Amino acid sequence: MTAPGRRSSTFTRLLRHGFTDASAAERLLESPELAGIRDDPVLLEALGATADPDLALLGLVRLLEAQPDPGARRELLSTLIAAKPLRDRLLGVLGASEALGDHLARHPHDWRALVTYEARDLHPGVEEFERELAEAADPVSLRVAYRRCLLSIAARDVCGTTDVAQTAAELADLATATLRAALAIARTAAPEDAAVCRLAVVAMGKCGGHELNYVSDVDVIFVGEPVEGADEQAAVRAATRLASHMMRICSQSTVEGSIWPVDANLRPEGRNGPLVRTLASHLAYYQRWAKTWEFQALLKARPVAGDERLGAEYVDTLAPLVWQAAERENFVPDVQKMRRRVIENIPAGEVERELKLGPGGLRDVEFAVQLLQLVHGRSDTSLRSGTTLVALRALADGGYVGRSDAEQLDQAYRFLRSMEHRIQLYRLRRTHLVPQDEAELRRIGRSLGLRQEPVEGLLREWKRHAAAVRRLHEKLFYRPLLDAVAQLAPGEARLSAGAARERLVALGYADPAAALRHLEALASGVSRKAAIQRTLLPVMLGWFADSADPDAGMLNFRRVSDALGKTPWYLRLLRDEGAAAENLARVLSAGRLAPDLLMRAPEAVALLGDGDGSGGGLRLRGREQLEQEILAAVGRADGARQAVTAARGVRRRELFRTAAADIVGSYGHDGAPGDVDQARLVDLVGGAVSDLTAATLAGTLRAVVREHYGDTLPTRFAVIGMGRFGGHELGYGSDADVLFVHEPREGADEQEAARAANTVVAEMRRLLQLPSTDPPLLIDADLRPEGKSGPLVRTLKSYEAYYRRWSLVWESQALLRAEQVAGDEELGRRFTELVDPLRYPRRGLGDDAVREIRRLKARMETERLPRGADPTLHTKLGRGGLSDVEWTVQLLQLRHAADEPGLRTTRTRAALAAARDAGLLPAEDAATLDEAWVLATRVRNAVMLVRGRAGDTFPSDARELGAVGRYLGYGPGHVGDMLDDYRRITRRARAVVEERFYGA
Repeated sequence: MTAPGRRSSTFTRLLRHGFTDASAAERLLESPELAGIRDDPVLLEALGATADPDLALLGLVRLLEAQPDPGARRELLSTLIAAKPLRDRLLGVLGASEALGDHLARHPHDWRALVTYEARDLHPGVEEFERELAEAADPVSLRVAYRRCLLSIAARDVCGTTDVAQTAAELADLATATLRAALAIARTAAPEDAAVCRLAVVAMGKCGGHELNYVSDVDVIFVGEPVEGADEQAAVRAATRLASHMMRICSQSTVEGSIWPVDANLRPEGRNGPLVRTLASHLAYYQRWAKTWEFQALLKARPVAGDERLGAEYVDTLAPLVWQAAERENFVPDVQKMRRRVIENIPAGEVERELKLGPGGLRDVEFAVQLLQLVHGRSDTSLRSGTTLVALRALADGGYVGRSDAEQLDQAYRFLRSMEHRIQLYRLRRTHLVPQDEAELRRIGRSLGLRQEPVEGLLREWKRHAAAVRRLHEKLFYRPLLDAVAQLAPGEARLSAGAARERLVALGYADPAAALRHLEALASGVSRKAAIQRTLLPVMLGWFADSADPDAGMLNFRRVSDALGKTPWYLRLLRDEGAAAENLARVLSAGRLAPDLLMRAPEAVALLGDGDGSGGGLRLRGREQLEQEILAAVGRADGARQAVTAARGVRRRELFRTAAADIVGSYGHDGAPGDVDQARLVDLVGGAVSDLTAATLAGTLRAVVREHYGDTLPTRFAVIGMGRFGGHELGYGSDADVLFVHEPREGADEQEAARAANTVVAEMRRLLQLPSTDPPLLIDADLRPEGKSGPLVRTLKSYEAYYRRWSLVWESQALLRAEQVAGDEELGRRFTELVDPLRYPRRGLGDDAVREIRRLKARMETERLPRGADPTLHTKLGRGGLSDVEWTVQLLQLRHAADEPGLRTTRTRAALAAARDAGLLPAEDAATLDEAWVLATRVRNAVMLVRGRAGDTFPSDARELGAVGRYLGYGPGHVGDMLDDYRRITRRARAVVEERFYGA
């Protein structure tokens, strides 16, 4: 028995050395096998340095128990204590891999493979591994020898003797040696087949790229030819039997398990194609039938076994086709589509844990590197490596990728591969999922050197690297293009421009020649401006390429740069504030409205960034701030016309700020649209444009009154917002629906007051519609009593008399949106109090009124939908569109607002939520209507942003439609999905309208 004091001391030491189950560890240390060394501090220090001290100690005891006799056990113990290299290697493996601990327990002499520690043994290649496997004459002995070699690789890996790239290369070399050994066994078993054929084994995938995992399928392609004088068909059949036998040797399960599956599905026609083809047959297939991904796969083709000359001939013959692949139609979209398909096929519950295939995973790095290789490797042979990190380094050395970006990708790829290695090493199982068990995460974190908070540190580092990978993967740009264009000599222009044009096509530019001219104009020369442009433009190109119209983005960037090129702050802003450059690229390539607004006042570029680089200049301003600025500008102006011009200038700038914030917000985090809050952006735009319109009207009113009447108008005057304006829901191209109300001041002549009020209205409308480079602001007063035939402005008493005697139910409905927006606040308040009984009737609506509203709605659907318009895609009057939702909500307000205060709001979404909360509308129906209303509003905003003019339906032009899709979060090739989603969402909303509005 151990004394209590000693036990307590040992227990504490074990915890200090990283053991998690100190009680179990104490019992293991008391094992007879550890007699004589259990108190040796060297042992505890070595165990504490492993990834999992508990696992390492258990594995050591099992290994000692498995020794055949006491002498062998003493030899192992003495060597373990005396030789630090062996101690680190053996315990390191035992603490990282339960599977290799099992192997050592089954083969207790194999620990000797870890004894040798000489420089020439640290990085063995294929020949060394072949010697280790040479005596294996059957699948079982080959499996044992393979595991023994794997033991040495893992030991060097966990001890840091090799880095992750060297480990992956050693694993590929071991796979090569294993394939050769398996083929030799197959040849020995069928000498008659071996005599009539030449068979080459070409490694693909990670084995071909010298970057294999611990546990992975080994992808291969087989090439067969007859020996001289042999029949070709017979030779191919013989080669097929040899190849099949070789695959079974590696893949079949034995008492020692299997080695790994040999996967030949990358061959022409995949599983449906013949296992072995002649070289001519391979060539014919790739020339006629191969898809883009098959050429991408051939990047890593490397002969590894069998007939070396035939394997080399295969690679050399197909190489020209690989480097012509980028010239294929739809090459880049095909590569991008394949990457998206990989992500889409990941089970939903595994996406966040997928280390290899998920967003920000290893495949993102590999696809980015391979795409750049295939585009640029046609003319630059230094890029033609099948190894990801080697190719990435070549891309950086050649200037195709920025060194900082390449360094981040390199570090992220190494970290992610290291995680993958450690995950697989534990049980030697093929997996790329990050475990959820805390003990497993702790072991992985410690194995990667994260000894303080290993779990938290591991997850933090993983997410950091994954975010960097995802961001850089999205860029896919070509940096040296600009240097090449900038430094062109006249005699070199044709060749260099041609190469650059191809690369611009690969990025999605439809008119690469025009893009090249813009690049030359911006980046040529030795000035500081040109030097900064050469730094900026490679990044900008990638952001432009992420839009639906990169050519427009490039053209607009040149226009802005030409306009601001002499200002000292412009390029400095873009260079030093990362958000500003990206925001500018997004805004310039998203459509016509924002660039047009910007070109009228290019200095508004400053809004796209701020001192901390967060793009804070895009934070929108409230009505009070806007009104203060406009009134101050009006106060400084000479005359009403100049004052209104100043007010319209503020409006133009703030419209740009709103549009830019909307566009940038639509790209989501790091340019990815998936996390965008669509409803928030709708509320943001509607509120911002409405506030801006109200502030502009307030400034215009002040200017007109000052011009014609000095400081005091002989009548009190207020502007009442109606429709979308009153509902805080204006779009970029919306008119301002208003009512004008006045009330003569005490002692004023009523006729003079009326003339003054009418003069103010006429002047406000005239000044706001004067021809100008600023966007027009149209005032629409058609919702006034008697419509177009009625007076533009009335007294409060006149409104009262009219509404008391003549008001129709549609006017009560229209007044639901009435809200004071400018002028005399107290008069505006009295007007809304006047109309409250009409819009919130105490007894609700009678059946006749409900029928009338339904009749008016049905008539509007029949008569006002434009001829030829698709009712399933018309955002305003179409099925489940804005009108459907708004009339349904307004009918609920007219019926129940008297009893439900929450319904007394001018805002559609707020009223909808209030109806839901009051139990007037099921939550599911409310959500359906809200989703449709938000989507229809987003589409209208998108059309205005893209086309520069308002529209109620999707554009017919393909590029414009693609830009609308990008704004709504749909990537290239998914426009059809956008239209399908719109129809589906609005169809569901129409079903709710049929039931809740029409009472179907």
